Amino acid sequence: MSAASEHAINDLDRLFRPRSVAVIGASATPTKIGGLPIAFLLAQGFEGPIFPINPKASEVQGLKAYARIGEVAGQVDLAIVAVPAALVDQAVDEAIAAEVKGIVLFSSGFAEISEEGRLAQEALMARARAAGVRILGPNCLGFMNLSEKVFATFSPVVGQGVTPKGRIGLISQSGAYGAYAFTLARQRGLGLSYWITTGNEGNVDFADCLSWLARDPDTDVILGYMEGCRDGRKLESALAEARAAGKPVVMTKVGRTDIGAQAAASHTAALAGEDAVFDAVFRQYGVYRAYSIEEFFDVGYAFSVAGIPGGENLGVFTVSGGAGVLMADAAADEGLALPELNQQAQDRIRELVPFAAPRNPVDITGQITNDIGLFETSLDIMLEQGDYHLVAAFLAAAGQGPMGEHIAEQIGRVRDRYPDRVFCAVSVFKEPVRALLERNRCLAFEDPTRAIRALSALAWFARQRQKPAVPVDSRGASVTLRTGSYSEADSFQLLADFGVPVPESHLVADGVEAQARVAQDSRAWVAKIASPDILHKSDIGGVRLNLRGAEAVGQASDEVLAAARRACPEARIDGVLLSPMEEQGVECIVGVQRDPAFGPVVMLGLGGVLVEVLKDVSFRSAPLNRDMAMDMINELRGKAILDGVRGQPPADIGALADLLVNVSRFAVAAGDGLESLDINPVRVRAEGRGVVALDALVIGR
Repeated sequence: MSAASEHAINDLDRLFRPRSVAVIGASATPTKIGGLPIAFLLAQGFEGPIFPINPKASEVQGLKAYARIGEVAGQVDLAIVAVPAALVDQAVDEAIAAEVKGIVLFSSGFAEISEEGRLAQEALMARARAAGVRILGPNCLGFMNLSEKVFATFSPVVGQGVTPKGRIGLISQSGAYGAYAFTLARQRGLGLSYWITTGNEGNVDFADCLSWLARDPDTDVILGYMEGCRDGRKLESALAEARAAGKPVVMTKVGRTDIGAQAAASHTAALAGEDAVFDAVFRQYGVYRAYSIEEFFDVGYAFSVAGIPGGENLGVFTVSGGAGVLMADAAADEGLALPELNQQAQDRIRELVPFAAPRNPVDITGQITNDIGLFETSLDIMLEQGDYHLVAAFLAAAGQGPMGEHIAEQIGRVRDRYPDRVFCAVSVFKEPVRALLERNRCLAFEDPTRAIRALSALAWFARQRQKPAVPVDSRGASVTLRTGSYSEADSFQLLADFGVPVPESHLVADGVEAQARVAQDSRAWVAKIASPDILHKSDIGGVRLNLRGAEAVGQASDEVLAAARRACPEARIDGVLLSPMEEQGVECIVGVQRDPAFGPVVMLGLGGVLVEVLKDVSFRSAPLNRDMAMDMINELRGKAILDGVRGQPPADIGALADLLVNVSRFAVAAGDGLESLDINPVRVRAEGRGVVALDALVIGR
């Protein structure tokens, strides 16, 4: 880690783990914005000194007050600024002069409302950065450190009760959504380590908080709510840190539609970016993306209680055949494997309960009512004989009855014998039973389908963790691109220099030269207009296929020239590009777009010219290694076409992966000079015969 990064981490320690707190704009009224943090710190038992700053009071909420922060004797680690926007500059400057290193800035009226506000925010943050001060906000709801009882927030949710101290860190770009999430976490009894809202992200952004939590010893799981990102590379680095630390990240990212993206930008002054790119980056770094608040917390809860399984085979134990079928269906929908128990294990279970259904799901019926020990014995058989990494037990209403605690104790004993397995009980639970299960690191759900989805998320993360986090070498020669579109011939040359297979091509001026060029060649040919200004050649009649004989090639060349001049009289015409007709194969599209947050992003699509209809695409942030390229290919919904269908041979997937890697190398070499690249179509030949880029368009910024 660089010295600059280490310095940033230490600065955030002073912000999020302060030993002393000052409140600038402190109020004696505990329900006002300047009064709530003091009231919360006092009520929740913060052990450090609290310094109210208010020039009009000598005492605030029983504490000695100071006219200015500079009057406080000793070090102030954290200053909470709760003053109107017009007074913020003075308050922050005085905090900087007092050598405060962490500031929480509640005040609004900055980048979220106007260009003038944005400029004022930038000037303020520049002064803070120069002094080495980290500011959370402006326009934020602050943070809570549940471990050390630091409540640097004015959210009224704290007054309604706090979550237990736990090992889940929660970051939200939205204060209101963060307060909502905190309330739900409290209602569900989820233990939090930190709760952080980032607001306008003046000089502490989402990625900073994520990176800090990835290193925090009190946090095992990170939940995040995102609306946008200005620095995609910084976010990627933070996600890589969390992955390397083995800490699951569960993310809700809004702005998936154009309307949603516009709302996100206006709300937090953040750039929403292209949602497909965020989705790709999350997959790239093993982030689980949740699409509902229920899923967000279910998965976070599952990670925090049960941990990560060693695989994805699911064993289902039930006292009800119908519930077993329901859970098996849900498992199939989620892609979880339910291997059948071997015959020996099935026979042993039938010896216990002759009318049991012991295959998997294992249904021992209501016989457990007569012999509660059947539960532990059956589970032992399943885990001893079956290759199950996850076990879901449906208990009907036993969690409410007198057997509940006995079953929870049995699960604890079985878990002790199989500590690497993940256990989940499904029932309606009394609170003591739920608490006992969770102490034994067993999940407790009331809804069988939600339980299976949560287990599926754990299995997904286990798969992601098994993938090597191979660093990508982005070094290499740089390419300087001119502004505007490149001709197809020039685009081919740029790509060929980076190992992208391009077709044999010949640029001719007219039909006479074309005829002379192929006079002695019996192959079938393609004639295409060559112009940097005509992007869609086939739309204007600028392409002729399967031309045989010199006369046909010459006539077609003159025709595409005439068509181009009619359709685009202002276009620059370089001539006609001749190439041999390609053999059969699968058509794909490969492209690069410059994302405002993440830089060059590589796209792979199935369908060539039909890609906009099929929308079967995958993305990755460049640069790529070969494993990442293979992941892109495997994500395509129509990947079976590449595997070979209806008698067609398998396509050369390995060569396609190599092409993706080489395209990403070109994109990195071109850097900010590349606006976009389209290779459409890419012909993927039969296995062992490679790929070829049949058309290419490079556009420089």
